[in-house]
Amino acid sequence: MEISLDLLLPRDAASVPATRRLLDAALTALGVEDEIRDDIEVMLTEACTNVIRHAEHGADYTVRATIQDCRCMIKVIDSGTGFDAGRVPHPEPVAEQGRGLLIMRALADDVRFRTLPQDGALVSLEKHLRYGEDSLGGLLTADGIGDDTPPPA
Repeated sequence: MEISLDLLLPRDAASVPATRRLLDAALTALGVEDEIRDDIEVMLTEACTNVIRHAEHGADYTVRATIQDCRCMIKVIDSGTGFDAGRVPHPEPVAEQGRGLLIMRALADDVRFRTLPQDGALVSLEKHLRYGEDSLGGLLTADGIGDDTPPPA
């Protein structure tokens, strides 16, 4: 099973809840467990908010989400100048801002940051999915799906 969402969005704060709702609707329909969906929502919010606050160039950004069997992969691509994630200072424990990278690293199973010369930055997030019992996602990723064996009843 593979589901892809490719969103070209304005660099506007209103795009963040719209993006979250679209991805969450797909994850909910597949029966992804609430805790996993919550983590993905926070990761996505942090990545998109960083683009809106910090990308200096470009009016748009792209969110590319792929649900492939038991993985959700999210790429947030902007047209800013990029950044070196290793050089971003750790925020003070009581800081109100600057915790986005730490939050993404804590919630994602894999996080990668890449600067695209003259094209902006790419944040790649990956999360392992768990499906509820008898969920659509669980049925679509069960053993035997994709061959001539009928799905479990």
